[in-house]
Amino acid sequence: MEAILFSIATFFSTFFGGLFAIRSKKKLHLIMGFTAGVLIGVFSFDIFPEIINQVREHGFSPAAPMIAFVAGFLIFHIIEKGILIHHSHEEEYADHKHPQVGMISALALAGHSFLDGVGIGLGFQVSSAVGLLVAIAVISHDFTDGMNTVALMLANKNTEQRARKFLFLDAAVPILGVLSTFLFHFSSFFLVLYLGAFGGFLLYIGASDILPEAHSKHSSFKLIGLTVLGLILIFLITRIT
Repeated sequence: MEAILFSIATFFSTFFGGLFAIRSKKKLHLIMGFTAGVLIGVFSFDIFPEIINQVREHGFSPAAPMIAFVAGFLIFHIIEKGILIHHSHEEEYADHKHPQVGMISALALAGHSFLDGVGIGLGFQVSSAVGLLVAIAVISHDFTDGMNTVALMLANKNTEQRARKFLFLDAAVPILGVLSTFLFHFSSFFLVLYLGAFGGFLLYIGASDILPEAHSKHSSFKLIGLTVLGLILIFLITRIT
């Protein structure tokens, strides 16, 4: 029951983060600069250290998550460029944007949010103390998850209405993740492969997609500062939790 209550808290954290991004869409380039820092920070200070911990704890080959990392990076790159090539006759291609890219990105973030819910559920299965720490970590960064989802949708020319739908999905799936822990068991090897693949995805959209797009028309020291702020925020959250 505690896990479900905390997953509901993640819903509101994510949803309010997305609403903030929607209301600030006229400053989308600033949000994108901050988002890029957040995404790179999540990979650098959260996902990659967890991969190292899992490899040490379970004696996995470090090559496995790194192969998954490269695969995640290349798969999203191929999907994105494949969509753009397919729609090369449309105006969007000139700006390197297409709504389907935003939707695929948002779905990938929703998948990660689902596993955040799984983490909360598994944490409470260990003990209330562990579950509480995991829940605090998830709730703390879910506000930025909501911002990330909306920023990716709007940056790729999706409508505000569609962005709200994907925001609701991203906010709701942690609850499903918690419920799934009563039904399924996720092996440690599966999770470390997932972390590698998702890390590749995050690094691609953060460093190769969102950051260049943020600077394409509005490059400034203010934008650079927001990117650094996003990195620092995630660093502090991961250290505190």
